[in-house]
Amino acid sequence: MKIVALAGGVGGAKLADGFYRARPDADLTVIVNTGDDFTHLGLRICPDLDTVCYTLAGLANPVTGWGRLEESYATLDAVEMLGGPTWFRLGDRDLGTHLVRSDLLRAGKSLSEITRQFCQRWGIRANVFPMSDDPVATIVHTQADGDLAFQDYFVRLRCQPEVTGFTFQGIDSARPTPGILEAIQAADLVVVCPSNPWVSIAPILGVQGIRSALKARENVVAVSPLIGGQAIKGPAAKMFRELGWKPAALSVANQYQDFIKSFLLDSADVDDCEEIRQWGIIPYVSDIIMKDIPGRIRLAKYILNLASQLQGGTQSS
Repeated sequence: MKIVALAGGVGGAKLADGFYRARPDADLTVIVNTGDDFTHLGLRICPDLDTVCYTLAGLANPVTGWGRLEESYATLDAVEMLGGPTWFRLGDRDLGTHLVRSDLLRAGKSLSEITRQFCQRWGIRANVFPMSDDPVATIVHTQADGDLAFQDYFVRLRCQPEVTGFTFQGIDSARPTPGILEAIQAADLVVVCPSNPWVSIAPILGVQGIRSALKARENVVAVSPLIGGQAIKGPAAKMFRELGWKPAALSVANQYQDFIKSFLLDSADVDDCEEIRQWGIIPYVSDIIMKDIPGRIRLAKYILNLASQLQGGTQSS
């Protein structure tokens, strides 16, 4: 079975890991947001890409969901002693990833080539693709603090500024990483993971050809990152409110209605189903919280079962 997952952040990484564990025999491709990549202390940092890779490799911090397992911060302590910036917490193990990546980029390797090399080293059998080898930068427009680089908004200011919109610098010229469009076209199932629609999924969809490729498929399902109007993790619900949208599963489905064929939402949001149906989208209701690894596998298996039903022509919620 060929599965394609669009992912960013911890929620996306967890569901991708669920598929990886539930169907180890499957051909899994994970397309990862790189709009939040940035350069810090001279190093190229790819937070979403690393979170997905660390999670698939079993190296992620189980408490935070991001960063490395059994991390230490001796280097960060030395940076602080010298008066350097410490607002972005680079752990010692994580630092190794950024050092080697930055060195390979300077040597002329593409981000996708480097990611493939890292996955081989970490023993990851899935295909993990950055959405593009071309740089894209998410800019957060805010009410009081002006335009902010994403990590300044997300980490340094802890998502506190009121958001008025987003710009993805470089998106107009960003080409999809080689292999992405072909993977979507060949997939038995395409899943938009429960990632932030505004800053994790929107950059992926903005890359040339990706949204069009999704529109051409009949097997695209999205999973809501909002439950009962709240995000499990991150500022998605806050962003919906500040941008004038009701923070609800319904609003998430609205963002994707031009290309998804089915939508998975939590039982807390069952009242949204009727309006979602009116858009020609099949809603499915289940427990979508992934509290632990068994929860990831359970949700992945549920979606795989949905895919089988849809292929067989069953359309029930």
